[in-house]
Amino acid sequence: MTVRDETGSLAARLESLRGPLTGYCYRLLGASGEVDDAVQETMLRAFRAIGGYDPERAALSTWVHRIATNVCLDMLRGAERRALPWDMGPAATGGDLGVPLPPDRWVEPPIGLGPAGADDPAHLAVRH
Repeated sequence: MTVRDETGSLAARLESLRGPLTGYCYRLLGASGEVDDAVQETMLRAFRAIGGYDPERAALSTWVHRIATNVCLDMLRGAERRALPWDMGPAATGGDLGVPLPPDRWVEPPIGLGPAGADDPAHLAVRH
């Protein structure tokens, strides 16, 4: 087996770990919005470092999950330093929020697209 074939085989095995990594990163981050980014970053780091992977030291999934742990921890540390949306506006300083927007500026859900009463939240709750 050539080095190119071996690298291709490892790349295919890496791709097969995407599903388990998604669940793992979700459990670590607790926020679904960042999971895809964490998995993608994990895959990039793993593919870049694939030459340093030693099957004698650990299974591929163990090695990749360790990379995912580091990626998630980096993301969690970065979230502590990041300004949150409510930290940047007038509400953060107790300033005046201004005049409320008129009702015609708000986007409302479409009404009447389904059967009569289908848009009513009470009807949806009973249906579910």
